[in-house]
Amino acid sequence: MRIQHPVAAAVLTVALLTAGPQPAEAAAYSLIASWWMNEASGARTMADNSGHGLGGKIGNEVGTGVRVNGATAYRFARLLPDVPPPHPGHLITVPDDSDLDPGTRNYAVTFRFRTTGKFGNIIQKGQATVAGGNFKVQIPNGILQCYYRGSAGAILVSAPRKLNDGNWHVTSCERTRKGVYLYADDKLVAWRAGPTGKVANTWPVTIGGKPSCDQIKVGCDYYNGDLDWVDLSAS
Repeated sequence: MRIQHPVAAAVLTVALLTAGPQPAEAAAYSLIASWWMNEASGARTMADNSGHGLGGKIGNEVGTGVRVNGATAYRFARLLPDVPPPHPGHLITVPDDSDLDPGTRNYAVTFRFRTTGKFGNIIQKGQATVAGGNFKVQIPNGILQCYYRGSAGAILVSAPRKLNDGNWHVTSCERTRKGVYLYADDKLVAWRAGPTGKVANTWPVTIGGKPSCDQIKVGCDYYNGDLDWVDLSAS
């Protein structure tokens, strides 16, 4: 089962419920990629249900076809942080495509997840020092964080409470031309104003951790938990 959660609808809901600064643009977002993660057990290809052909490779350590609390999901097992060797099979990898880059657009990463883990990168494109900037959503100490780094600067926002309670949560990490916004379960929970500029690199999108790491000098930050679906959208 996939519970739809369009970003535009989330923005409008927040505008009605929340006082204070709001996202600058409430225009409808268009899907870039939509990964429903409904593949059967043993699947190694992740379909893109947006129709844009931006599917991915599922690593051999990722559990697929997992039934949990009414959903069919992917499962990422717990791995100890900073303990070699790296586990590339823990990742889902979507090859680089310019459509996957935020560029200078309003851009959002929206997904449904559940975890009891205390660390890990859930989704990212690029890493800390790569040319062209990067974005990522991570959950250190159970606190969801949303990060964009571009030509005009970097912004990190953090949820005010832990979300690693084992329940399903729908979250969205949104970058507009005026700031970065983090939504959890239809509410704006964190935001920070400021420009980030153009974000565009030649790296793949990875789900479940870093693609370039050795667990010695660079930790892989492997995610531990379940993912029901992921949408990338822009306007």
